[in-house]
Amino acid sequence: MAERIVVSLTSADQEYQALQGENAREAGGRLGVEVEVLFAKDNGVLQIQQLFRFVHAGEGERPAALLVHTRVPDGLERVARNAVQAGIGWILLNRTAPYVDALRRECPAIAVAAVTTDHVEIGRIHARQLARLCPDGALVLYVQGPAGASAASLRLQGLEEALRGRPYELKVVNAEWTAASAEKAIAGWLRLRTSDLFQPTVVVCQNDLMARGARAALERLRPDWTRLPFLGCDGLPKGGRLDVDEGRLAATITLPSCASPAIDLAVKWMRTGGVPPALTVLAPSAYPAR
Repeated sequence: MAERIVVSLTSADQEYQALQGENAREAGGRLGVEVEVLFAKDNGVLQIQQLFRFVHAGEGERPAALLVHTRVPDGLERVARNAVQAGIGWILLNRTAPYVDALRRECPAIAVAAVTTDHVEIGRIHARQLARLCPDGALVLYVQGPAGASAASLRLQGLEEALRGRPYELKVVNAEWTAASAEKAIAGWLRLRTSDLFQPTVVVCQNDLMARGARAALERLRPDWTRLPFLGCDGLPKGGRLDVDEGRLAATITLPSCASPAIDLAVKWMRTGGVPPALTVLAPSAYPAR
């Protein structure tokens, strides 16, 4: 099997996904291994088709490992099983899935693992940022990613746990990690009569792109709310961190790329047979760091 790794990501238009693609290529160059990065245009069916093309390739044409940030929340168990049965390593990026442990037991010599961010800690960091911005409590308009995505639910879980017993109230609106989806979701919520009963004092978004989309909707429909503090997440140098530096965000959270550590694990397995741990968890950090 060729010393080649395929990295499957959801969308080149999503800042964090683009970062993972860049880091994967850099890691491949550093380690002297061929890395092919694919984006699925935010389409779960297309991602499955792309992955099966490699799984069903001839033995000499298959990659050694697939590193996958899945578009759908279930982690693509059927694709994973087919890949592992073909001898291809399978490493999830920035998420986990229940089937990982079972696949590891069934195929102990194949790299099956997950490299993810501590999503619960992201929620805790947002809670600490809220405590500094609004020490006496707040009505929080909370823009969450897809409700079925484990990253989205864990971030909300961390926030709610950290805020428990404190005077904060959340209104959760779900979007799809993109600016356009957040703009549409917030606009839809504002058209509901019940939105008049919730006057937020702060807007918290699970990524920086959704913060931009939420702000765009408010600029059109509730311009007085654009003066509220906004919190984001992802913290890319030309994205969320720039938005903080230029005053569009009160703060954000910087996420490490999962791709580079996953490439390291895959290459170690390819060259030594050392199976990576089932789970590697990376720590996020607040920006500004206070």
